This record gives sequence, C-alpha cells and structure tokens, in this order.
Amino acid sequence: MKERVIAIIVSLLVWSLAGALFGGLFIGLHQVLVLLGLGGWQPLVFGAVAAAMTTAAFYSAMPLALVGATSGVLASIGYLVISGQRIELAAITLLAAGTGIAAGAFFAWTGRQNARPLAETLTGMLAGFGAGLALVLVLTTLGTPVGSFVMAAGVVAMVGTLFQLNEHWIVQACHGWLPDSLAAPLVAGLIASVIGAAVWLMAGMTTPMLFGGERSVIDQVLREVPSGALGGMLGGAVTGLILELLGFRLEDHDVV
Repeated sequence: MKERVIAIIVSLLVWSLAGALFGGLFIGLHQVLVLLGLGGWQPLVFGAVAAAMTTAAFYSAMPLALVGATSGVLASIGYLVISGQRIELAAITLLAAGTGIAAGAFFAWTGRQNARPLAETLTGMLAGFGAGLALVLVLTTLGTPVGSFVMAAGVVAMVGTLFQLNEHWIVQACHGWLPDSLAAPLVAGLIASVIGAAVWLMAGMTTPMLFGGERSVIDQVLREVPSGALGGMLGGAVTGLILELLGFRLEDHDVV
C-alpha cells in the first residue's frame, strides 16, 4: 500500500511538471504564431503539435532532450553575441536546429543509436495534432474567448490522454523502419530549434530596440505564459491521476 501511494505521488509530480512545461510552451508558441500573422485554427494546432513533440521528447528521452536543449542554448547565445541588434527568428532557429542536429549525431555516434526517441516524438506530434483539432472544435462550438489557463489545462489533458493511449501501438508500428542513426539528430534538432525560438522571444523582451511596435505584443505573450504553465500543471496532475487509477502506470513507461 505504501509503495502504491508513493508511486501515485511520483506520477502526479512527473505529470504536473510535464504539464507545466507543455502548458507554458503551448501558450507561448500560440501567442508567437499569432504575432507572426497566423490566424484561425493554425496557431492552436501548430502550437499544440510543436509543444507536444517537445514535451514527448523530454518525457521519453531525457538525456537526448538535454543534449538538444543545451546545444540550442549555446547556439542561440553565440548568435546573439555575433548578430548584435539584428536578431531574426528564422536565422536563430535554423542555427539552433543545425547545432542540435550535429550534437544529436555525436550522441548517436557514441553508441546510443535508438529509433525509439523519434517514435515517441512522432507519437507526441500525432497527439498534439488531435488535441489541437479538438480544441479548435470546442472553441468554435463555444464561440466565446477562453483564457490561457483553461486552454492550457484542456489541451494538456487531451494530449496526455492521447499520448498514453496510443504510445504503445505507434512505437511498435514504427519499430523496424525508422533509422536508428537519424533518430537522435532529428529529435535533438527539433528541441534545439524550439529553444532558439524561445531565446529570440526573450531577447525581444530584454532589448528594447529589437521589435519596436511589436514590443507590447511580446509583453502580452510573456504575461500569458505563467497562466499557461499553471493550467498545464493542473491539467497534467488530473490526467496523470486518472490514468494512474485506470492502470496506465508511470513505472511501466520505458525511458530511453
């Protein structure tokens, strides 16, 4: 009984932290995509897909995810030092992605070639796509604005459920045809590119001359992120508890 209680507490902690990461990232990406001119269903779906892919990589392949995140941070800092006042989203994202791919290739070269991280990331992508479409449908049906807290909690719950229910069969379906040598570079490059975009956004906040008239919009983006993180934490905790009680136990999940 004691071991079961401890397992549930650990599961709640992991799901809460993953939900906070996902919720904050989703809201931030959604707001940035709106800032870049996307409208309608696109910011919701693309934001959910990108956030779900990134969170799935962290959840399932932490060492590789840390390699990608570290390379993205280093590449972004180098770009900021070299570029000075001229910071472009495409440039910093591509540089971070290229550095992440190189770091991931080195990670695989050290003998840790495994296609599972890519399969898990693809599972997150599909879960994010499904949750994004469901969120668009719900918001269209309601016809009223929904705050970042509620939106993040809902999308985290949907992505977590879809990921857990479909992870096994998608990973099994991908087994054998995904190249082991390409999995680590692609996953690390994806995470690094997301880090690069985040650094671009933070640089816009700390350097007043970078974005001019868009500065107020960026302020709004960063004001919404904490609400998204808190909503994601709540959604992740509730979803994790329900799945744990239904038998989808965290200790049965394979981490690579």
